[in-house]
Amino acid sequence: MQSISATPVLEYTAQIAAATAPIFERVKHVIPQVEWPVHAPYIAEIERLKKERNAVVLAHNYQTPEIFHGVADLSGDSLALARLAAETDADVIVLCGVHFMAETAKILNPGKTVLIPDLKAGCSLAESITGADVRLLRQRYPGVPVVTYVNTSAEVKAECDICCTSANAVEVVESLGAERVIFLPDEYLGQYVATQTDVELILWQGHCEVHERFTAAEIRSYRSGHQDVVVLAHPECPQDVLAEADYVGSTSGMIGYVGDHKPSRVVMITECSMSDNVAVEHPDVEFVRPCNLCPHMKRITLPKILHSLQTMTHAVEVAPQVAERARRSVERMLEVGRGVGR
Repeated sequence: MQSISATPVLEYTAQIAAATAPIFERVKHVIPQVEWPVHAPYIAEIERLKKERNAVVLAHNYQTPEIFHGVADLSGDSLALARLAAETDADVIVLCGVHFMAETAKILNPGKTVLIPDLKAGCSLAESITGADVRLLRQRYPGVPVVTYVNTSAEVKAECDICCTSANAVEVVESLGAERVIFLPDEYLGQYVATQTDVELILWQGHCEVHERFTAAEIRSYRSGHQDVVVLAHPECPQDVLAEADYVGSTSGMIGYVGDHKPSRVVMITECSMSDNVAVEHPDVEFVRPCNLCPHMKRITLPKILHSLQTMTHAVEVAPQVAERARRSVERMLEVGRGVGR
């Protein structure tokens, strides 16, 4: 079987250059001109195949700019992608993110084909907990409702009462009207949510391998080198990192902050590609770029997206009995989170 890496390099022609010129004009200050002849043929062919397949590409904010701005039809954080997946009328969804996101899209669209370009695009946080772990927690804390971050597998979602994202976690926790809630699996996000509500949270020790690596000393070093820098941090970071930030919020919240406040210089304490993608929309803002990359997100590439559309692989499936229960948890989240994307 031919590997993706063995796929012939596509030719960069004058026709492709002209067709993709508007995209390059937007991204030229984050993608070097020398790289464009490599990306452009894939973008053009992916666009052609999307029309042929009636396909839509959903891309998370952590995807690289040539994907995020080059071929994505819909983009955003995990809350936005869940909403968009539920609303699309395309026959095929290509999820440019990690596996739990593709599962969520399939759960919300059981009759559609959902593809992920690389099956190995996983998530350390999602892998930190299983459905069996949730069942044991319910035995330990009978009657206590379970809130599960969407960064989890379908089997974990199926065992909880409601899902949440970093954008709507506080609203979801408080929507239950309970004095005590089991909050899974991100310990740092849970610690942050606990500072924003009077509800007692029982936490799990799961972490994101990107966000857990940031340190308070690192944030202070950014400030010492750039006196006027505004620090925006994702709540999956440790508490001492969040204490150093000027703003704490989801990826969509950070994007909103930059658009609303227009800081002259900003650092986003989250996955590296996020800064590149936001910089495209705000060329007047200087972005100090931390470079903590998500190795799983970076498994998604233009050649793999093209291969996925050409071969209709890899199709994501969720067992019906699991999907039905998980769907209830995700739909409850979407109902609570209406209008809370930022």
